[in-house]
Amino acid sequence: MLLLTAQARPSDKPVLVPDVSQRSVRILYSFTGAELLLFGAIVYPRGRPVGPDKPVDIVVVVKGPTESVLVREKERFAGIWINAERLRYRSAPSFYAIASSRPIDQLVDERTRAIYELGLDSLQLSPASSAPSEQQAVFQRGLVALKQRAGLYFADPQAVEITDGVLYRARLVMPARVPVGRFTAETFLIRDGRVLAAAVRPIDIQKAGFERFVARAAERSSVLYGLTVVALSLVLGWAAASAARRL
Repeated sequence: MLLLTAQARPSDKPVLVPDVSQRSVRILYSFTGAELLLFGAIVYPRGRPVGPDKPVDIVVVVKGPTESVLVREKERFAGIWINAERLRYRSAPSFYAIASSRPIDQLVDERTRAIYELGLDSLQLSPASSAPSEQQAVFQRGLVALKQRAGLYFADPQAVEITDGVLYRARLVMPARVPVGRFTAETFLIRDGRVLAAAVRPIDIQKAGFERFVARAAERSSVLYGLTVVALSLVLGWAAASAARRL
């Protein structure tokens, strides 16, 4: 009887019901980026939010497919810049965007940020070599800085709006250079420094039209694709030279 009563008792933790304005983004030749609206609701166990003395916060993290990345350190030698040390990461997110209702360091402690990878300084990358921790930290900061300059990593600590403690929404911009593949939009509900609930929604970003045809040709028939590109370059170069001589 006690076991059945415990199972029937509703959970004291709220539940997230998230969604995304676009589950599929198509990249055409005219693609200049896309804006995603991530929204949803917080379902409380007793049908009403907690009091104002216990506010909740929302963090939304959008990640792209992981990739292997080689980071090189530049060093000045004899007046020129050359490649010095390098470090390869086996799995780094190709895209990472985080939006929150307040700055992350005000919501959770460093350990929680590391567990859930909340923040650019909390990414858990996988180096391929056993480099010293100091060196890994330097290269990780360099990788994050490079991705930020490319618009592929960014953070907005005040992008999430929460209405009446129930509804939330956030807008994230996908740049024109966004990679293709399966993305994930993770939503975290935080209160009193703890993650109370989490939910994930997938986002597919794929090339369409002629761009998709070219990408598939390069993947499925790489040799034929390479020969075709070289032949086309030669023909266009010869045509350009002929036109220049006539003029």
